[in-house]
Amino acid sequence: MTGAVSGAPDPLALAASWLPATWSGVTPTMTLATIGLDGYPSARTVLLSAFDGQRLHFHTDTRSRKAAELAAVPRASVTIHWPDVARQLTVTGDVAPVTDREARIAYDARSRYLQVLAWLNDTDLAVAPEADRRVRWAAFEREHGDAPLSPPPTWGGFALTPLRMLFWTGAADGPSNRLAYERDACGVWRSEVWPG
Repeated sequence: MTGAVSGAPDPLALAASWLPATWSGVTPTMTLATIGLDGYPSARTVLLSAFDGQRLHFHTDTRSRKAAELAAVPRASVTIHWPDVARQLTVTGDVAPVTDREARIAYDARSRYLQVLAWLNDTDLAVAPEADRRVRWAAFEREHGDAPLSPPPTWGGFALTPLRMLFWTGAADGPSNRLAYERDACGVWRSEVWPG
């Protein structure tokens, strides 16, 4: 990148200062963009499960459209926005499945509602009438009570390893700013300031 910034902070350390602590259970929403099977961009909102200092983790049903898209082209971008503090982080890179242990840790950190949703949120439930959906949900809750839940067999996760990172900061009384990083083939980060 041209116009490299001298003394710019390490982007992974900067991201860590913006994001919740690893496996804290705090899961901000982020827009995940993949390459659709039809070749067009495909975007949706997902939860950031964790940032482990090197990779951003997110989880989904392994039968989902995004899982199929990542299997075909394991690259993605995510954007996390904090409007209350005028910050935005966009990360682009390569995606790989997480380990079973990492997936289990993320599942255990989810709310009970999201754990149940992981079990029930399939095509059959999606197309059922609202009353039938609620009956199925209630039946699952009665069957399991307050017992801890294990992840369903379709629970899976992915981790995005950054190649490009873009940090945007805004200000109510002045111009915004974007600090862009790109990792070269040797793993060295180059930085550049962009107009806001």
